[in-house]
Amino acid sequence: MGILETGDKAPAFKLPADDGGSVSLAGFKGRTAVIYFYPKADTPGCTKEAIAFNKLRKDFEKADTAILGVSADPVKAQAKFKTKHKLAIPLASDETHKMLESYGAWGEKSMYGKTYMGVNRITYLIGADGKIAQVWPKVKVDGHAEEVLAAAKAL
Repeated sequence: MGILETGDKAPAFKLPADDGGSVSLAGFKGRTAVIYFYPKADTPGCTKEAIAFNKLRKDFEKADTAILGVSADPVKAQAKFKTKHKLAIPLASDETHKMLESYGAWGEKSMYGKTYMGVNRITYLIGADGKIAQVWPKVKVDGHAEEVLAAAKAL
């Protein structure tokens, strides 16, 4: 499935979270939500992105916007990543890739001439109406969390 477009209905999901509970789209009903997809917990770019979102979490809260990070890492790896970097934002695990595929975040990647399947760095801003308000399909980590916050405040 391809990347979702502005105005599309956000696909429903329920995933295991780093705290042993679960997280779902329904849990954000009536609120704005940021769902950011990242390739692998505790790698340099993903760590930088998570720390940036975490640093701005109070500003996102003031804008009544929830933040959720999602990757294909196991819950245990997510929890370890969260503890190591003192993150206060929820991280969810999609080892089945079903949710990742429904959001267009699972796909072909290439590195050093090799092609493989993996998580693409994509961010969605979902409005309180459950529709995609904005999409960042090819995220560059530097300044990204600030850009998403500005978009959330503008809703």
